[in-house]
Amino acid sequence: MKRVVPDYYADFGCVAGACRHTCCVGWEIDIDPDSLRRYQAMPGEMGERLRSYIDIEETPHFRLTADERCPLLNTNGLCDLITAAGQDALCQICADHPRFRNILSDRDETGLGLCCEAAASLILKEKQPVRLLISEGSGPKRHLSRKDAAMLQKRDLWITAAQDRTLSIDVRIARLCEMEALQLPACGWADWAQLYLNLERLDPAWEKELTLLCSEKAAVPPTDEALEIALEQLLVYLLYRHIAAAEDAHELRPRLAFCLLSTQLLMRLAALHKAEAAFTMDDFCELSRMYSSEIEYSQENMDALLDALWYV
Repeated sequence: MKRVVPDYYADFGCVAGACRHTCCVGWEIDIDPDSLRRYQAMPGEMGERLRSYIDIEETPHFRLTADERCPLLNTNGLCDLITAAGQDALCQICADHPRFRNILSDRDETGLGLCCEAAASLILKEKQPVRLLISEGSGPKRHLSRKDAAMLQKRDLWITAAQDRTLSIDVRIARLCEMEALQLPACGWADWAQLYLNLERLDPAWEKELTLLCSEKAAVPPTDEALEIALEQLLVYLLYRHIAAAEDAHELRPRLAFCLLSTQLLMRLAALHKAEAAFTMDDFCELSRMYSSEIEYSQENMDALLDALWYV
């Protein structure tokens, strides 16, 4: 199979103890069967600790502490398992995070999720238009199906439009809406904010952002170059990740709508923040990370938004 990654992919590195939003707090940590067998056979003190932390009912997982921390996360923000046994000792979900993967007929498409602050900074601060790198992976070669070929043709067209720097980012979004006859936002921002408020929420700070979204204040789209480029990188990331996840051709349109609405929403929030106070690229990265964590990593929230966007 072919292997596809964005050109920034190899530059990613976990910041470990320096991370302000560690993936070792507040997330369910399931244990894959191979890792479970290794942990059940691991000798010594670390093996005993591991087994005391594992709940094997239904899907095997680590029992979080009362403050929702992984029991292996120490006070320095580091993983005791890595310290004791190395990176290869991690279970699959921990080794993969924040990577995501879409398997198509002839390729494995991998990327970095924005819910990770290091990944968000890497993706959104990249100055050059993102390129997708395609290489031959291991295993037998496979043929691209008609369904996947049609999807990739659409996505390539949309990414090219998203990266047209002769136009402002709001005009690019409008052009993409025109290409598929999308009406976005189909209702006022207060209505969209209410829909988001009705979704599952993790961080109280996200509710404050949605309350701000309801504001009737005028929000002029950002004109500074760094934020314009960041919005482009955000849109391309969303297109790369979510269009390939479509199960059939009927899902392409609502998934494009999701990518465009998400970019519009974050653009409006950035404009509202800039109108009130200083708003930096780091602030935009944090806003995008929060959105990703709240929306992209909840299947229930994604399903609700895609349903709402089916007929826009």
